[in-house]
Amino acid sequence: SRKKTFPEVQAERLEQAQRTVLINCPAKISEKKFLKYLSHHGKINSHYFYESYGTYAVVEFSEKDSIASLQDITRTPGIEEECAVPFKSRLFTLTLKNPSIQAADQAPVHCHKQSTILVNDLVQKLCSADSVSNQLYTLMDEYQLTEENTKLRFLACSLIQEIACAYFPECTVKPFGSSVNTFGKLGCDLDMFLDLDEIERSPTRTKTGPFYMEYQMKRVPSQRIASQRILSVIGEGIDNFGPGCVGVQKILNARCPLVRFSHQPTGFQCDLTTNNRVAMRSSELLYIYGSLDSRVRALVFSVRCWARVHGITSTIPGPWITNFSLTMMALFFLQKRTPPIIPTLDQLKDLADAEDKHIVEGHDCTFASNVNKIKPTENTETLDVLLSDFFEYFGNFAFNKNSINIRKGKEQNKPEPSPLYIQNPFEQALNISKNVNQSQLDRFVALARECAWILQQEDKGHSSLSNSQPWGLAALLLPSVASNCVKVKKRRKGPASERIKSLLDSLKINNANSLVNNGGKRTF
Repeated sequence: SRKKTFPEVQAERLEQAQRTVLINCPAKISEKKFLKYLSHHGKINSHYFYESYGTYAVVEFSEKDSIASLQDITRTPGIEEECAVPFKSRLFTLTLKNPSIQAADQAPVHCHKQSTILVNDLVQKLCSADSVSNQLYTLMDEYQLTEENTKLRFLACSLIQEIACAYFPECTVKPFGSSVNTFGKLGCDLDMFLDLDEIERSPTRTKTGPFYMEYQMKRVPSQRIASQRILSVIGEGIDNFGPGCVGVQKILNARCPLVRFSHQPTGFQCDLTTNNRVAMRSSELLYIYGSLDSRVRALVFSVRCWARVHGITSTIPGPWITNFSLTMMALFFLQKRTPPIIPTLDQLKDLADAEDKHIVEGHDCTFASNVNKIKPTENTETLDVLLSDFFEYFGNFAFNKNSINIRKGKEQNKPEPSPLYIQNPFEQALNISKNVNQSQLDRFVALARECAWILQQEDKGHSSLSNSQPWGLAALLLPSVASNCVKVKKRRKGPASERIKSLLDSLKINNANSLVNNGGKRTF
């Protein structure tokens, strides 16, 4: 079946969000009566409940007019000691007229999960799988964004768009990054992009008539200053008028200016940027790679979970390897397989049509956006092989001299002496892992070697999947893996030096036998 392109998915989700409302409601409520009440305003396509600072219902109507009908009967809150800011949105509160009677015989509604399971529970679940490959798929199923969570992310963007539209009526607020690139984990932050392209796009000029008409607009020295001013004003609007928006920070002097805030009704930590089109192209590129082969996402999810468990990645900015860097490393590894599992970025560029051409701020962001044009791989390697080889590959990678580049799909000499050099696929002069120090890279390498060794030992001796001890991917998520790395040099030096000594002894014996068999003549 034909796979949808990234722009098609975005447009469909954004339109869906425009027909959706978010309702804070009592935990104990008759779901049947609740839906009957709302259906007076129009047909309901779907609904679900979740918890975040209370119980919320996400309700998608078939028609946008249903929301206007619901708003017509909605009153403003009556607050005795405070004053409500009269900003009307699609975020509502439903209350019971007789709570003691209406909620007495009701069970709590079923709420969909919005976060991942605990690591200990995950390990137990992985142990019940019948192969290492299925362990990776199980982890992905547990960690990936659900359909409901994805809808909620687009709805959150749509609610912020209502505030931005007070200043820029034709603007759009879109999610990007992990929320849409198919590699998002439940609970990840929500990156938002304030898209002003429709406003800036000039209409087709008529050929008749002696005049042109232009808007008078404020002029500023640079695009960066324009972005800072726009985000400053939008940030004020979110802070002052956005229901449930708290902890608003305007971080305008960052390399990419942003507004950071917590959206309590959805439970998302949000970053709003504008003029960040390269990041949107990166999101689309990862979407394509994630859609080409199911093994891509399964491997990336597992490696990122493994890295988080062992503190290789962190939610705090610092010298740690980021999830984006790990994803690039996994993609690079898959490009290096024989035959390759995914194409290089240059190969995707060769498949691009005229409409795929994108030059963003001087950076070539061109690649084929139609997944259906990309030929499937002939590689049939299983995930257990790929996981083991991933750790083996990077446990022995020449980080001291080589860089990682998914555009070319091959190692290149490092242009600068950073411990880890991963070239930005679009802004090619940038190293996306420049923050990583030698200590963190050494720790990653040590853990990768340890895990490669564990998986190799299991290949030799793991005969029964009913073993009560965690095995396969589950074994790699145990804290003991990291603690063993403290002893890894001592342990490895012993057996390794013994193996080398044994190999040398073997060569000596073979050489001596060869000399005897050849009458004392040396053979080469």
